[in-house]
Amino acid sequence: MEKTLDLAAGAANSDPDIGLRAVASLRILTEELETLQVDRARALGWSWQDIAARLGVTKQTVHRKHGRRNRSRS
Repeated sequence: MEKTLDLAAGAANSDPDIGLRAVASLRILTEELETLQVDRARALGWSWQDIAARLGVTKQTVHRKHGRRNRSRS
């Protein structure tokens, strides 16, 4: 958790080198967390529509992004 807080602070740094590196790291972390949570939701029987609503995207978008990995649960 401390590393995440450091990244968030770094993203607001006045030095663009530090800020942009932190933004890139946060982007990677966000993608990993989304994958983790989508997998958990699918394992619990959530529909693509339910997941999409929580993420603020369309059902098609979330299914296109995560559906292949979860093919056996579709």
